[in-house]
Amino acid sequence: MKRRDFSLALASTAGALAGIPAAYAQATNFNEGSDFLALEKRAPVETAPGKVEVLEFFGYFCPHCNAFEPKLEAWTKVLPKDVVLRRVPVGFRPELAPQQSLFYTLEAMGKIEEMHKKVFYAIHVEKQALNNPANIGDWAQKQGLDRSKFDEVFKSFSVATKVRKANQLQDMYKVEGVPSLGIAGRFYTSGDLAQNMDRALQVTDYLIGQVRQGR
Repeated sequence: MKRRDFSLALASTAGALAGIPAAYAQATNFNEGSDFLALEKRAPVETAPGKVEVLEFFGYFCPHCNAFEPKLEAWTKVLPKDVVLRRVPVGFRPELAPQQSLFYTLEAMGKIEEMHKKVFYAIHVEKQALNNPANIGDWAQKQGLDRSKFDEVFKSFSVATKVRKANQLQDMYKVEGVPSLGIAGRFYTSGDLAQNMDRALQVTDYLIGQVRQGR
């Protein structure tokens, strides 16, 4: 979903990004400026030396991110050990901050693997309005999470700091829409650049190879 097309209205995802994921083999016909962009200034990474960081910029509000999630999950299952995926919730507008905080709260509580897809389901299938702290807290409690603990973490300085850093990364990568991918603090690709998100994953595999080779 493009930044300019952003809306909190929950659109239908029927047919979005339909089809079987393509094979994620590396290709050699990907071009800077069309299939991917090289950042003018490198963005910080959190991975250790020898590891390649891949960022998924996403938003729980976005139907395209919801549809992309199974493809990304399948891709992560075959990632080499030297590649680390990190999700970054975008904040195109201030009203998205509660959903950013939701992601980082679940992460801090060790519940992201269990709850990540459930958030997408709640928004895009059950049509729940998880767009403010009260509704989000109510939803978390219904999922069996300790409400007082959840609220405490949700309002914490550490979560606010992570939201701020996510917004900084979003700006460093010049993210214009989601889902999109950042590679090693150096490269950026998206469905718009690569033509679709299946191909964006192939571009990402290619760029991982370039990073490994020191290019």
